[in-house]
Amino acid sequence: MDIVFLKKLQDNPIKYGFTKNSPIISISAQEITQLEQLYNAGNPFPKALKELLYLAGKRCYVLDYGLNETQQELQEFVRTNLDEDEKVINRPFFAIDVYNAGDQFLFVYLDAEDDPAVYEGYYWDESSNWIKLINPYLSSYIDGLIERVKAGQNPF
Repeated sequence: MDIVFLKKLQDNPIKYGFTKNSPIISISAQEITQLEQLYNAGNPFPKALKELLYLAGKRCYVLDYGLNETQQELQEFVRTNLDEDEKVINRPFFAIDVYNAGDQFLFVYLDAEDDPAVYEGYYWDESSNWIKLINPYLSSYIDGLIERVKAGQNPF
């Protein structure tokens, strides 16, 4: 896959520091296609999301996939929590992070441009503003987290 948006992640595949080296681990193009079938009615994901999954869909040192073994498990975890808290997202979406897993998650809309915005959803928030924009571009969000790690900071 030709990487256009996530060059910084491609160029920085290993996190050094803290306690040990932590390389990113990809998932296959076939797995990405299966995820597109399941969560986007077979339509292609936005390019930056496909790059993220291709480079680091199994492990990414700047994102927290929780205890989930696969991206499909991560998606089902988020959707189960949304159902339990009676929350609905009316557009196709894909969760990219579940830090503080019982409270919040990060996601992108799948009907967005090639470099989609990153949003945060709060399961427990009773207001109508339970979804908040975090960054207008997935690529700049990931780049910023990489810079934090390079500066010796925790990305979370």
